[in-house]
Amino acid sequence: NAKRDSTNNLSPANEELFRIIDSINLKTTFWLSFSNNYFQDLDQEKSMEKATELVDFICAKAADLDCKVALYNHKGWFGSPYNQIKLIKALPQWHLKMVYNFHHAHDYINDFTTIARLIQPYLVAVNLNGMEKDGAKIHPLGEGNLERDMISILINEGFNGPWGLLGHVENEDVQIVLERNLHGLEKLLENH
Repeated sequence: NAKRDSTNNLSPANEELFRIIDSINLKTTFWLSFSNNYFQDLDQEKSMEKATELVDFICAKAADLDCKVALYNHKGWFGSPYNQIKLIKALPQWHLKMVYNFHHAHDYINDFTTIARLIQPYLVAVNLNGMEKDGAKIHPLGEGNLERDMISILINEGFNGPWGLLGHVENEDVQIVLERNLHGLEKLLENH
């Protein structure tokens, strides 16, 4: 978040996360995303420069803990898989990976076949969601009309998982949300 984080100066909460990971000696992969405000009023070149600097800094901090970093497509400039691939290629020394979230992929549905081919070598996880071209962004898995095809495209490109389900619904019991998504997954599997 641009209000709290900058290169060489992470927010107290983010610094605390690194401290906790270090104190318990956890070897993990940090899923990294940026708030939209981090790139506000910046052109493509300045956005790439600013993102590269901070991603490099965070990767170095993670490496000091023997951890890795995966770019997490949230929204805005950083959520673009095209920008994430440019970042990965700009920082080859860190062997960056990607976590791709269907629920943040609506802007890229029309390009998904191309995107799947481009991101597959970097994927470490895909979080599933019911997908429709128009309408609500979050649907239970199995209730959209595109997620089955999107999953098939990723499998055909060579991605075999892991696949994730998120309880990404506010004001609802997360257990119920996850159970609904598991039921949707069962529906997708039995119709496949």
